Amino acid sequence: MQKNQLIEMKTKHKLIEDDLKYLWHPFTPTEEWENEDPPLIIKEGKGSYLIDIEGKEYLDGVSSLWVNLHGHRKNKIDTAIKNQLKKIAHSTQLGMGNDITIELAKTLISIVPKGLSRVFFSDNGSTAVEAAMKIAFQYQLQRSEPKPEKSNFLTLNLGYHGDTIGAVSLGGIESFHFKFSPLLFQTIRVETPYCYWCPRGSTKPPCSVCSGEEIVTHISNNADRIAGVVIEPIIQGASGMIMQKKGFLKKIRNACDEHDVLLIADEVATGFGRTGKMFACEHENICPDIICLAKGLSAGYLPISATITTEKIFDAFRGEYKEGKMFAHGHSYTGNPLACAAALANLEIFKKEKTIDKIQPKIHTLWQEAKKLEKLNFVGDVRGIGLMLGIELMKDKFKKIPFQVHERVARKITLMVRKEGLAIRPLGDVLVFMPPFSISKKEIKWALKTIGNAIKEIRVN
Repeated sequence: MQKNQLIEMKTKHKLIEDDLKYLWHPFTPTEEWENEDPPLIIKEGKGSYLIDIEGKEYLDGVSSLWVNLHGHRKNKIDTAIKNQLKKIAHSTQLGMGNDITIELAKTLISIVPKGLSRVFFSDNGSTAVEAAMKIAFQYQLQRSEPKPEKSNFLTLNLGYHGDTIGAVSLGGIESFHFKFSPLLFQTIRVETPYCYWCPRGSTKPPCSVCSGEEIVTHISNNADRIAGVVIEPIIQGASGMIMQKKGFLKKIRNACDEHDVLLIADEVATGFGRTGKMFACEHENICPDIICLAKGLSAGYLPISATITTEKIFDAFRGEYKEGKMFAHGHSYTGNPLACAAALANLEIFKKEKTIDKIQPKIHTLWQEAKKLEKLNFVGDVRGIGLMLGIELMKDKFKKIPFQVHERVARKITLMVRKEGLAIRPLGDVLVFMPPFSISKKEIKWALKTIGNAIKEIRVN
């Protein structure tokens, strides 16, 4: 073995050793990670592919956790960050402004649903949601006719809005959240419209849940104490790509209008083209009172998020210093110029490359191929929208018997397809495929065929 090869081999081994010794991986069972052979450690990215320390390429089937849009090392975004570095890396937004942050805010207002006008920046989806909650709560205290009794939030079971305490309080995925229940504040919870596992036992939709009747009733009955309804519009991502029926979101918007309740749309996962439109709210042609954006905002380059509100809400925070109406909330890296430069370049790509139009044929191909998976023995449901696909696995699809948690079937499939060069990450026993927009139709076909082949190879007791 040549000297350079020996050094490279030792370096790779040392990286794995140091990872296992020093790192704590999120949402990753320690025993499984320590026993992976070998653990997947990424060194580079190029286009739609990740490259590990061995030089092996993997199609990035979940966009590096739903954030990457145009592929890795997109020249326009790389250049924008480099150019910004020649000016300044960071300056605070507390009592100051900077040019690139102003430009990004103006650009965002030009593309979000009409009616939104004020941008509050933070650094991830959880903080975007936390800001939205605090804004909604404080708005009720300071509006022209204050309503301090409106201090609660209505949320969906199986919702996911992030991992900070406030965001977890809104969430409803038991496996993620139950351990922290003593720390959380109470919300008004309503059933998720999960048609495959209908909470009302209906065999034919629409039931009262998926039709929107139940959530509208809850809004009506509790309006005097609800500050806002918080919802992932059209599709609930982390709970397993659960789709809402057409008209569900529109009914909520109408009920909120009728009963003086704010609608907060968590578009952290659905924003920036994932559903086939720039924002999921566009599918129902509605404008929320507050929208939360993150993930794809910088196309997977740097942490940045935005909480965007109406002028009516913003006006409630006006007043003399002695009145104490300012929004006493912020982050050290709010409006970070490097992240803003990446985000602005991302939005310019959407405009110049006509990204939304270009992904439509890829969406068509994805769903053509996805439908083929429905025929497989262990596939209970195939669902999603745009380039967001969920494949729910079942031990017996006909009797609707799920796999046991300890069987870890989805993880086994994940490791099987990884050997073929496809990187995906499941949600429980729901396989998720959410590729970057740079993926080709040929690669989509290959990826779903690879997933299908792996499902066929599963053996059960």
